[in-house]
Amino acid sequence: FEVDLYLNESACQTPLDWQYHEEIQKLEKAGGRKNCRIFTYTDHDRFTNLEELCQKVTDLDHEVPSYLVERMANVRRRRQDRRPVEASSLKSKIITWEPSEEFIKNNHVINTPVQTMYIMGDLGPYGKLGHREYENVLCTIKVDGNGVITVKPDFTGTKGPYRIELDGEKREVWEYTIENASAQVQPEEEEREQRVFRDLYGRHRDYLSELVGSDFEMPLPGTLRLFMNGEIVSAQGYEYDNLYVHFFLELPNQWSSSPFQQLSGVTQICATKTVGWDNVAYFCYPFTVEMFYTQEDEGVFISFLPQWPVLYFEVLSLDFWQRYRVEGYGSLVLPACPGVHMLTIPTWRPVGLGTVAEMRRFFIGGSPELEDLTYIRIPSTFKGKRLSRFGFRTETTGSVTFRLCCLQQSKAFLENSALRQRMQSVLDRLGGFSQQSSVYNVLEAFQRARRRMQEARESLPQDLINTSASAV
Repeated sequence: FEVDLYLNESACQTPLDWQYHEEIQKLEKAGGRKNCRIFTYTDHDRFTNLEELCQKVTDLDHEVPSYLVERMANVRRRRQDRRPVEASSLKSKIITWEPSEEFIKNNHVINTPVQTMYIMGDLGPYGKLGHREYENVLCTIKVDGNGVITVKPDFTGTKGPYRIELDGEKREVWEYTIENASAQVQPEEEEREQRVFRDLYGRHRDYLSELVGSDFEMPLPGTLRLFMNGEIVSAQGYEYDNLYVHFFLELPNQWSSSPFQQLSGVTQICATKTVGWDNVAYFCYPFTVEMFYTQEDEGVFISFLPQWPVLYFEVLSLDFWQRYRVEGYGSLVLPACPGVHMLTIPTWRPVGLGTVAEMRRFFIGGSPELEDLTYIRIPSTFKGKRLSRFGFRTETTGSVTFRLCCLQQSKAFLENSALRQRMQSVLDRLGGFSQQSSVYNVLEAFQRARRRMQEARESLPQDLINTSASAV
């Protein structure tokens, strides 16, 4: 078709058409094209522009292309026809505060420049070559501005050949394969390319190392650094709406933090939404805490587990008349193992005697509350051996969900791997022979003894085992 078209000088309009005209004349003088069935349409040919407009997204006969399909089909030409934008005008219109509908439509597509070539097949019967209705696309090759080459359909490889069935009198079936016939890279060129990549990656690694630096703060011997990224995810199952959470962290003895570290906080007021049978308030409130545990004497092994920090919190509600109510108290011991932990903590609240307290809570707000939040567990001022809560009336309320990401840093982690396998947590590394390691050793000895007893029983003759069983 193109040979017949561009052989005529009157059909040539663009410089590319005249180039085709000269090449076809040279082919005619040399004896014509040897392969009359396979040819190509390149990026600037007329067929390429028409084909992109005629491609269908679905297999419907009466498909009406949407606006997005039309714009995506014209991506290549719109990018080529676009005029360069001046730097001054670009800086002045970085953000369009009031975009119009036309502006939104024009900027709703990915505008990557693409060059396309179609490998065509003239599948017409012998003697009728060159008719447009017999042209079929065998393969499409696209190269975008990022250097990515897309071949559709893919190389045949071990798969069977592709098939094209024609709707005609004879129902002809054509099969073809697509192979990568590029020349193999020479070992010298491949080695040179790998060397360039190694140099590039090495420079990038040095650049990243300069950004990160090498001055890492190492904890002192006998010191544990606990870093925690926490999040109050949600609160569910409470009586009133518009909830917020007040929390603070208590550090036991031998624990400390930096003077600028905030150990308390208050979330935003969050309205609840119905999820299943509960009313859930999603806070997604993040907080970060960094603490240090310092052992007093490194040469003396402690015989008890050190106390871990405790997170105390209370859930409150605030209504339209600015009346607040205590919805629940709870506490959470920080996880001793590093990693991500999802914890749901149930809460409770004090209940007054009689109905007057509940009526006061309903009409004017306010309710019995704790003066010292550490009373949720063991008060910090308690020095006795037994703590009695007899007569303290409480009521179970909802629950609060936390997501805690804990990280631990200590020089005790640098011990040999065999000792690390025996130690079950960083507490044992810091404290030596603690109660936890003692219990672990007892359980391990019991398992060894039980295993030896089973092996001895299996090694005994069966008749001896049966005789002793019958005697019993």
